Amino acid sequence: QVQLVESGGGLVQAGGSLRLSCAASGRTYSDYAMGWFRQPPGNDREFVAAFSWGGGNTYYADSVKGRFTISRDNAKNTVNLQMNSLKPEDTAVYYCAARSPSRTRIMLPTSYDYWGQGTQVTVSS
Repeated sequence: QVQLVESGGGLVQAGGSLRLSCAASGRTYSDYAMGWFRQPPGNDREFVAAFSWGGGNTYYADSVKGRFTISRDNAKNTVNLQMNSLKPEDTAVYYCAARSPSRTRIMLPTSYDYWGQGTQVTVSS
């Protein structure tokens, strides 16, 4: 079992920045690869960013590439999402998630075994 708790969401004006954090506990953190998803109002959950297994590579949705950065702090068992140049269309509930190394389709929500409770990000125009 892995427990994930997100923090850092809030209300920000367009063009602003927010930093989300995800604290992981439970089974060995390094047994899983981490990712971020979001669910805009009335829409399905969508991929935002993720690490490859081992953390050597990062992947981003086209809509956030160049604006968002995923990072990890292994000493603190946290995964972060730095979000810059935020747009109203970034408004969503943001979730961190963990997947086992056997799951290779990293952009699919169904590849992830554990999820946090989500944190709301609202970007005003």
